[in-house]
Amino acid sequence: MPKRTRIIKQSDRKKAWARRRTSSKPYVLESKEQAKIFLIICEGENTEPTYFKSFPLGNATIESYGLGSSKTALVKQILQVLESEANAKQKEVWVVFDFDIHPEQVAKQKEDYNNAIALAEKNGLKVAYSNDSFELWLLLHYQPLDTHWTRHNYYQKLSELWNCNYEKEGKKVEFCRSIYRRLIEDKAANQEEAIAHAKKLYEAHKDKNPADKNPCTLIHQLVQELNKYL
Repeated sequence: MPKRTRIIKQSDRKKAWARRRTSSKPYVLESKEQAKIFLIICEGENTEPTYFKSFPLGNATIESYGLGSSKTALVKQILQVLESEANAKQKEVWVVFDFDIHPEQVAKQKEDYNNAIALAEKNGLKVAYSNDSFELWLLLHYQPLDTHWTRHNYYQKLSELWNCNYEKEGKKVEFCRSIYRRLIEDKAANQEEAIAHAKKLYEAHKDKNPADKNPCTLIHQLVQELNKYL
């Protein structure tokens, strides 16, 4: 027996109930990809947090803030904060800190530095550390480096490259806001080369404890992740 169909009068075809019956277009459920959240917690209060917040991200957000503390104390503080956050598991958490050599307490620093990295990795946190300082990452945009330098050497070199007194001006918020743009727009700087230089340094020191890897930085790993969302 043929299937019975309901005939709709021509005069009724424009009515809402008739349009629903005669429409051949299926309902489309639109879905929007959930934004990725990077939680970047830095030891420094200005340079690193401001640099990472300067990345022009699309479907991703950054919560980045400085917490001045010892390295191990910083990681413990982060773990406590994450325990109290309902959506902590939805975030990709990165810890950013430097070695920052103090000659009179190097042995104590090394222990703290290595313990902090081990504690973070044990608890699933990603660590973008720099030895000796974050400024190594900035300089790698201009040249390869394999010299055992302290932050003061980096400050001096950046002062020459940027025609400023980096040690005096480089930590101010307004200057920090310009660093990402400066590195992108400066024809003498190259982020891809910086990543390649950083990888080479890490490979050269891969068999050492983090505190003995100098010069070395893992900032490039975090930068590569952020670049996926530009």
